[in-house]
Amino acid sequence: MVRIITEVSKYLIIFFMVLYTIKCFTVLKPVKEKKKRRALNVQIFYVFMIHFLCYLTMYLHYKTVDIIIFYILQMIISILYMVSYHAIYKKSSRLITNNMSFLLLIGYVMLTRLDFDMAKKQFLFASIMLGITAFIPLFIVKCPKIKNWNVFYAIFGICLLITVFIPGIGVEIYGSYNWIQIGSFSMQPMEIVKIIFVFFLASSFEKSKGFADMIKISIVSGIFMLILVLEKDLGGAVIFFMVFVMMVYLATGKHSILIGGVVAGSLLVAVGYILFKDKFSHVTTRINAWIDPFAYIDGDGYQVSQSLFAIGSGGFDGTGLCQGLPTSIPVVSSDFIFAAICEELGVIFGLCLLLMYISCFIYFINISMKIRNTFYKNVAFGFTICFIFQVFLNVGGVTKFIPSTGVTLPLVSYGVSSVVSTLVIFAIIQGICVLENSDINKNNNIERSYNKNNVKEKNIGKSKYRDEFSGE
Repeated sequence: MVRIITEVSKYLIIFFMVLYTIKCFTVLKPVKEKKKRRALNVQIFYVFMIHFLCYLTMYLHYKTVDIIIFYILQMIISILYMVSYHAIYKKSSRLITNNMSFLLLIGYVMLTRLDFDMAKKQFLFASIMLGITAFIPLFIVKCPKIKNWNVFYAIFGICLLITVFIPGIGVEIYGSYNWIQIGSFSMQPMEIVKIIFVFFLASSFEKSKGFADMIKISIVSGIFMLILVLEKDLGGAVIFFMVFVMMVYLATGKHSILIGGVVAGSLLVAVGYILFKDKFSHVTTRINAWIDPFAYIDGDGYQVSQSLFAIGSGGFDGTGLCQGLPTSIPVVSSDFIFAAICEELGVIFGLCLLLMYISCFIYFINISMKIRNTFYKNVAFGFTICFIFQVFLNVGGVTKFIPSTGVTLPLVSYGVSSVVSTLVIFAIIQGICVLENSDINKNNNIERSYNKNNVKEKNIGKSKYRDEFSGE
């Protein structure tokens, strides 16, 4: 009986995931507000059905009460957050809230399967951050002066990055010297600094008056990236570089910036690899594993090989939760969690997950293009590029499309620093969405008032004409 329930649950999870993904794009289309609201409500039903079926499967496998308690706590936090958030911010985006909550729940499911202690820790920190980040949209709306703080962003961001070089605090993990640890608390400064970096660029472009200012911005941005290279955090350096190039392209509108940036970035990566391959041994390892992982399967290529085996063995429908061997993949809970998802939940589920990320990307771009304020337009665009490029680096590394960079999958992978920074990014985007919707309502009210006054003037004119014609 248990086998039948778990097997049926596996296919229902895929079915509901496909329906959820379709609704993501239904909401993006220009449809009536009533239809959009219905689609968002149905999405929530799909979210909780997938979540319930996943935890039902794990409970039947592990038969422990802790699974039930953990499931109930997640439900309480999720429902409380969704209801209270939109009660407070009536002009916020429900699609962002739905996707963010769903990604967190998928992360909890997979971490419960892989390492229950990690799942509990992630849930605790994420729940705290949901409460803290709930105030960010209010801050965005009430504090327009943040666009003037470019010098502060530059100094604070660079100082935070170099904390990893302080003796006794900086820690090297997996070949990169990009962690700080104080007692039992550890974090990646880069995850916080990437938010500061976007604000620095947006604020600097807002104040920029010519070519000289652009040179200064480029120099300071180069310092950010140089520090990341010295930390051997090449994944972070690549994200910063792409954000810089794309935001300069948005600010200038010149296609030569975009083409030149991509070419220059490719050359820098190639030259950097040739010059520093002996010093950056972990980079050489990842390059070798990317070129031919099966030739190094007993060493450098073991991780990528196991990832590919996991995705292949899962197939389109997956082996089912708790039926695969995802724990054979090193660092599976963080860098390679997408491989575990594809193995046990199926490649179809994995593709739908990617489409969900793409729907977030499209929605973020829409917000960036609609907002009239130049500063917030740049901020939204910068975070959009940062978000989607992180997804690309993670999934690309897992599937051997590009070398592994050690970047996490937003809101799904284990990593307190990554979850905190992504929740902050989503909250900032929500704040910009509230601003944009407020502007639309304000403009609509002005337009209605203008039309109403025109109608009154026309009626007055007609009345005078009738009076004059009748001789009264």
